Amino acid sequence: MSATLLFPERAIVPAAADWLSTDDWPHRAASRFVLAGGLRWHVQVLDGPARDAPVALLLHGTGASTHSWRELGPLLARRHTIIMPDLPGQGFSAMPPSGGLSLAGMATGITALLRVLDVRPDLIIGHSAGAALGARLCLDGVAAPERLISINGALLPLGGMAGMVFGPMARLMVNLPGLARFAARQARDRATVERLLRDTGSVLTPEGVDLYARLFRRPGHVAATLGMMAAWDLPGLARDLPRLTTPLTLIVGKQDRTIRPTEARRLQALLPTARIEALPGLGHLAHEEAPGLVARRILETA
Repeated sequence: MSATLLFPERAIVPAAADWLSTDDWPHRAASRFVLAGGLRWHVQVLDGPARDAPVALLLHGTGASTHSWRELGPLLARRHTIIMPDLPGQGFSAMPPSGGLSLAGMATGITALLRVLDVRPDLIIGHSAGAALGARLCLDGVAAPERLISINGALLPLGGMAGMVFGPMARLMVNLPGLARFAARQARDRATVERLLRDTGSVLTPEGVDLYARLFRRPGHVAATLGMMAAWDLPGLARDLPRLTTPLTLIVGKQDRTIRPTEARRLQALLPTARIEALPGLGHLAHEEAPGLVARRILETA
């Protein structure tokens, strides 16, 4: 399946204004802006080895964008056609209306996007909150992939500091006037962004840090990230997870400081058939730290 076929002419819309200054964004030639569900989406498609190659849908985590797949995507494209959207309000996708940043709202948006692209993914790979979104799509019957692969997935209600952020604190923060602009100004200090990323347990290349810094300096991206964190309904997903029939693989960075590695065992208690692939020495952004290793684990599993 070619990228050209995936972008129906009737759905293509003009690029976002802030896209015009991103000549060096990873895989820019693979980008299109598509109208689906009343929302302008930034989507990248990497062609697989053949027109009928299986389709893999890659869903990034909170605060990220398609850039987080910049190295893993091409490795997976050796076997699959790769679809990588920016989630609503993040990266270069438009901010959705009220309710669109919740788990249910994003699932509705992705459903509309897949319908416009006329694809049914054979594989869904989600990082962090993207794994929860992938699970929601499967539970709702929107997608029926052969396997769901979670990379340090946020599939259960979080404990510790992460639980405080993805809860009352996030709901308080999202309503503070000017907070997104203040946070974006703070991101002008590269050391602040480096420290924030390092706190996930991952060590990124200078390029990786710079790409996150560019996103974090945009108030709209920060506002959508805070809104997503405040609206995310993990307890509801946890109640439904025992109904998940899609085969599930849990790729777990043993140094993850955002989603504790022990969460994988909790998930396996709910879903005994879930397979755990532990990656020593890698943190929450394992797929950016060691894309070759993660790609091998995914392709072996898939």
